[in-house]
Amino acid sequence: EVQVVESGGGLVQPGGSLRLSCVASGFTVDDYAIAWFRQAPGKEREGISCINNFDGTTYYIDSVKGRFTVSNDNAKHTSYLQMNNLKPDDTAVYYCAVDSQYDRCYYYIDYHDLFGAWGQGTQVTVSS
Repeated sequence: EVQVVESGGGLVQPGGSLRLSCVASGFTVDDYAIAWFRQAPGKEREGISCINNFDGTTYYIDSVKGRFTVSNDNAKHTSYLQMNNLKPDDTAVYYCAVDSQYDRCYYYIDYHDLFGAWGQGTQVTVSS
């Protein structure tokens, strides 16, 4: 099975920056999608970003546009989420998920269950 591991979370001050990484292994196809999600205490999980490895197309929700940037390293099957100007409302457990269907980024906001392989999450806390 495809395995996914997130890392890079931690405690940062408001306005600070953090970079998360997501490493996937066990692929049997060359084209896939990697999406980023987060879940704050007492709230539903929220899709925030997605990237297609085959052409680098990226997607963001409005609340993170201009602050977060997603990228990928195809050789390492890795996605990075650069998070700048962090706010207390960004506090959440951040997850990445991978799917071998290369067009999954079309559905990352509303159809989380379509992503087949999930990491266990990394905690991001933004506080003074």
